[in-house]
Parts: sequence; structure tokens; C-alpha cells
Amino acid sequence: MLAVQSLRNTLMATILTATIAILVNLALAALTNNTYSASHLLKAEIFGSHSKWVYSLKYGSASVFLLVSFFCCSVAIGFLIDANFLINASSLDEDDDQFSSDHCYTQTIFERGFGLALVGNRMLCVSFPMLLWMLGPLPVALSSGALVWGLYGLDFASAR
Repeated sequence: MLAVQSLRNTLMATILTATIAILVNLALAALTNNTYSASHLLKAEIFGSHSKWVYSLKYGSASVFLLVSFFCCSVAIGFLIDANFLINASSLDEDDDQFSSDHCYTQTIFERGFGLALVGNRMLCVSFPMLLWMLGPLPVALSSGALVWGLYGLDFASAR
């Protein structure tokens, strides 16, 4: 029961991550469509270079990170749903005391789903400094520092 509940929580978080990634990418595409007509609003030196090549690099890199995040999360959703079915099916066969190859397959699917969900989540996190790169170099530096600090807090347990 605990495995299925934690799997359900991860599945919901992965669906939310995939939804955010594709919605931000669609908003970025709409913004890209209107960027050249509104580029005169961002002519201050603090916003960095605004040549056509740099615009393409900024929008393209953010879009690539968002699309990779969406792809990883979508594949992770498939693996996690499959793992959920396999866990429920293997719980019906509890009369076997042996560790069978079905359990190894279920564990492999389970680990692939969690791994892809983690990669999708991290790619979404990395895409936010890329989105702020459009505003200049200072927001990128600040958001990258905040990202490193936040991911450090998530990945390493504090010594309390």
C-alpha cells in the first residue's frame, strides 16, 4: 500500500511537471512570435545583447530544455503507470516466497520511471534561468545561484 501511494504521489508530481513544461513552452512560442515587434522596449544595456542571433539562442535554448523536460516526464509517466500495474499484479501472487524475474523487471521499470521523472524535474528547473536569460545576465546569475542553493537543499539531507 505504501509503495502504491508513494508511486501515486510521484506520478502526480510528474504530470504537473510535464504540464508546466509544455505550457511554458507554448507561452514562449507565443512570445517569440511577437518578440521582434516589441524588441525596442528592451534596449537598455542591462538587458544584454539583442541581436537576432542572440534572440534565437535565448529562445531556442529555453525551448530545448522545456521540450526535453516534457519528453522525460511523459516517458516517466508511462513507466510509473506500468510499474503501478506490475506492483499490484505481483501483490496478488504473494504465495511465492522466491524472488522471481518478475520482481526484477518490476524494480527496473520502477527505477526507470523515477529516474526519468527526476531528469524531467531537473530539466524544468534548469529552464527557468534560461528563460530569465532573456532579461539579461544579472537575472541569470541570481537565478542560477538560487537554483544551486535550492537543489542542494533537495538533494542533500541537512545535519539536524
